[in-house]
Amino acid sequence: MNSNRVIVAMSGGVDSSVAAALLHQQGYEVIGITMKTWGFMEVGGAPKHESGCCSLDAIFDAKNVATSFGIPHYTVDFTKSFEKEVIDNFVDEYLNGRTPNPCVVCNRKIKWEELLKKADQLDAKYVATGHYASVIYNEETNRYQLKTSLDNKKDQTYALWGLTQESLSRTIFPLGNYTKEKVRELAEQFNLKTAKKPDSQEICFVADDNYERFLRERVPDLIENVKQGDFVYHGKVVGKHKGIPFYTIGQRRGLGVAVGKPVYVKNIETDSGIVELGDKEELLDQLVTAKDINYVSVPILQPNDIVFAKIRYSDKADIATIIESNEKAIQLKFHEPKNAITPGQSLVVYDSNGFVLAGGIISKN
Repeated sequence: MNSNRVIVAMSGGVDSSVAAALLHQQGYEVIGITMKTWGFMEVGGAPKHESGCCSLDAIFDAKNVATSFGIPHYTVDFTKSFEKEVIDNFVDEYLNGRTPNPCVVCNRKIKWEELLKKADQLDAKYVATGHYASVIYNEETNRYQLKTSLDNKKDQTYALWGLTQESLSRTIFPLGNYTKEKVRELAEQFNLKTAKKPDSQEICFVADDNYERFLRERVPDLIENVKQGDFVYHGKVVGKHKGIPFYTIGQRRGLGVAVGKPVYVKNIETDSGIVELGDKEELLDQLVTAKDINYVSVPILQPNDIVFAKIRYSDKADIATIIESNEKAIQLKFHEPKNAITPGQSLVVYDSNGFVLAGGIISKN
């Protein structure tokens, strides 16, 4: 396997463009790959001018950058794998009253598993992306460690906890020691077409950020059979909801109930179909249980370990104590209450130096 050859996942954005340029500058034999994972015709919600990681514009931008450096570039169709692993999971989670994070699934199942298969075919040892993170090999523990980026505001380790030791051993993150501002500067210096391209904010295949519209169009037969149920506030029925797939823990807007003050979705009962509402302070909790665990920088966590943890992408990593842990599940207790701990989202555990220790999917305690 050629250790100087690296496949770079090029989305057509500034980050992956600079990642490819840096690796080319460092002397790697770079092959650019743009992954076609979905189309607006299939997922709906397309704006008047298609944009995003799978649009024609994005593919052309990636090819333009590759051509400017003499890098070979290919567009690879991963739509079947993406539909099975990411979109179907996204729908199933909402139908079961959970709030998924499709980027986590995509990173593990598509951007790495599928991309590494392509790397094997092309005799490339490494894959690289424009994620803000770092991989460090620890000789003492014989493990590849995942570490937070130099740029705390752009750090993406929360969405990368699912990467296995095999995946990390073949991964390069060229942007791990750069800030976003520096990456923009480098893009200008490299004279990249994507230098001033804005960042994408929404989930890629829900371009209009309307999950209800997506679910209704994606699985109309299932959604038609979704039963309305009761909104319950402090033991009293206060209204009817549209169906549990259309709500998430912590939601305040769009509930359509009036109790004289703001109320929030506190709990979703899939068996009874009840959506329980509560006051803001009732959303606070300290205990979190996560399953489907992947240990990253350590082989296992121990009870009473002091760690830092996040419960959503935009969350701050706060101090917590491990209560229980094994290969399949982790339970920890935050030292201060956290707001709206949401089943389906990820719990990501760090040490004090920013190394990702483990991650998993939050379940009900």
